[in-house]
Amino acid sequence: MPPSSPRTTRTPRADRPSLTRDRIVAAAMAIADADGLAKVSMRSVARDLGVEAMSLYHHVSNKDALLDAMVDAVHGEFHEPVVGGEWRVELATRSRSGREALKRHPWAVGLMDARTNAGLATLSHHDAVLGCLRTAGFSIRLTGHAFATLDAHLYGFLVQELSMPITNGDADLEEVAAQVIDTIPNGVMPWLKEFAVERVLQPGYDFGEEFDIGLDLILDGLERRLTEEQRATPSG
Repeated sequence: MPPSSPRTTRTPRADRPSLTRDRIVAAAMAIADADGLAKVSMRSVARDLGVEAMSLYHHVSNKDALLDAMVDAVHGEFHEPVVGGEWRVELATRSRSGREALKRHPWAVGLMDARTNAGLATLSHHDAVLGCLRTAGFSIRLTGHAFATLDAHLYGFLVQELSMPITNGDADLEEVAAQVIDTIPNGVMPWLKEFAVERVLQPGYDFGEEFDIGLDLILDGLERRLTEEQRATPSG
């Protein structure tokens, strides 16, 4: 009898980490960070992970579920307010950490409250914000006002900041601002010219500094509303 053919065995790739939901989400976020959300697909994520696209479906049911998980992961990078902590400090830290997270993941700005299947990190974060406000004495109504206003400031500022054609510290800022001024006829738009010359073109100008100014104004207003509410409500 002829000798039997040697058995062929497939050697697993060495040092390849096991495929997990967290790895899939992290890979999708890396693609979105580098190339934009439009480049994220089950196939592109699988390619970056060195696996077949079908293997992803054991961990993530479809692309919508992947987007939900990505948004949840971004919420996980926000500071989660400590319930019972000093509310101004906790919520200010939350807003500032949120801004930094969204600058790392600019694709997420329009998705944070747009997904219908919120993950545990998102729900836990929202619960902590609400708890921080409620334990500080905010009524249900004022809590809603505070949460909505803080989020409007955070997301609205990021939309504006990320859409600017010139980043802070760009060497071309002065040139672009000067070009804008040159297009304005003499004797018109004096306030725009004044602001450009006296503010934008000054050394060290940083639009990002406006974030903390707006945040402080909101917190001051909420503190005033809280004091008024407590004075108008009998204790007990």
